[in-house]
Amino acid sequence: MKRRRGGPPCSPFAASRENKKSQPSLPLKYDPAIHHRRSIRLKGYDYAQTGAYFITICTRHREHFFGQIAENEMIFNDAGGMINEWREKIPGKFPDIQLGPYITMPNHFHAIVISTGSPVRADTGVCPDPELEGEHGGSPLRAVVQWFKTMTTTAYIRGVKEHNWPRFDGKLWHRNYYEHIIRNETAYQRIADYILQNPSNGQKDTFNQ
Repeated sequence: MKRRRGGPPCSPFAASRENKKSQPSLPLKYDPAIHHRRSIRLKGYDYAQTGAYFITICTRHREHFFGQIAENEMIFNDAGGMINEWREKIPGKFPDIQLGPYITMPNHFHAIVISTGSPVRADTGVCPDPELEGEHGGSPLRAVVQWFKTMTTTAYIRGVKEHNWPRFDGKLWHRNYYEHIIRNETAYQRIADYILQNPSNGQKDTFNQ
């Protein structure tokens, strides 16, 4: 069983602090209530542009597959360790993506994903889920999430066959994912803290129900 919290809360906005005085303030208040099923994409926003995003991916039916919380720490089983390993492989597949803080919880995955510039191309071997709703069609963020879900699902199925991991019903992950645009350093730090403190707040986290 492994205990792990992912990544230091290092903000991509820190390098531009000197320019902040000349830019208008962009207020952002993080609230889990923003995660509504039919309005989780910002209409007209280009997800191919440089930026930081807070994403949450839930297992289907919110089933607990990746470990448990004990003494305010996330204790990963082998499946949870597998999720963490595939998270580390994302930049190798998508060179223009950097990884911020993250945490794998018993039934969901929180992470900050940073697009550094050039558009990220989808893997032609990964078919986007036709049931996904309300997202910009050319989104590299969507390509990253879809690839991550596909790779982890394949690895989990292997674990079921070879190591008797608990079976899932139909799909490992919920068909969609939640995402929030991070607009400034203050918001980045607040969300990073939320992610890293998630195990200690597990009982209050609506995703962990």
